[in-house]
Amino acid sequence: MSNATSKPRKWHFYSQDVMGFCEKILSYTAGFSQEEFVATTLAYDAALRNLELIGEAATRIPSLLPKLHNLLKHATKEDSV
Repeated sequence: MSNATSKPRKWHFYSQDVMGFCEKILSYTAGFSQEEFVATTLAYDAALRNLELIGEAATRIPSLLPKLHNLLKHATKEDSV
């Protein structure tokens, strides 16, 4: 948790948070079928909360970065062809 006197976090820390939240979701969903996962409310709620956290963190990442990522990904695919 941050307080009013702390410095704002840099955007790249939020991108690291997103990756961590994704890893948690993968661990919470591992080994379940979709039906089992939805029926297991603890795992379902934990994964849903991490999806919410991804959304919150994503609002702190500059809007240009996803576009840059897509351009780099596209360029990498063209280089490998």
